Amino acid sequence: MIKNRSLLAEYETPQAVYIAAKIIRKSGYKLWDVFTPFPVHGLDKAMGLPASRLPWMVLIAGITGCVSISVFMIWVSVYDYPLNIGGKPVWSILAFVPPAFEITILFSALTAVFGMFWLNKLPRFNHPLFNSKRFERVTNDRFFIVIDHNDKLFNLQETRILLEKTGSINIELVEEKEGD
Repeated sequence: MIKNRSLLAEYETPQAVYIAAKIIRKSGYKLWDVFTPFPVHGLDKAMGLPASRLPWMVLIAGITGCVSISVFMIWVSVYDYPLNIGGKPVWSILAFVPPAFEITILFSALTAVFGMFWLNKLPRFNHPLFNSKRFERVTNDRFFIVIDHNDKLFNLQETRILLEKTGSINIELVEEKEGD
């Protein structure tokens, strides 16, 4: 039984997919994506994508790491187990800089990796697009736009007509079967 249907449009040049992305965005579609073999300058703006939340997540994680390790080191050296070594102060900022720096980097790096996975909804081991023979060229020399069937404006015939107007060289119906 077929579960999902999406339309996959193929383009030959980055300029063609860029123009098509602008047309599709202006048409009001929300659930669609562009696949290219290399980054295309300005494509994210043409698609109307918002800025990524990942930098803010990394910043918050870095600050959290720095503050938490600093609080921990102060608590240990001042309250839990104070050592008086040669009359030096128990709380010396210079001794706390290297561990605070390292934990800040650790929290930031882990948040960057796992945040990227979470924001990209990964891992997804199989996608219906992988069943398309033409889509295999996306890593080589072709550009693709896929419009998801869950989009409110998605109508098989009307969406196909729109994709034809954008100058696609091929339009393919991609079906996800139950259990894929």
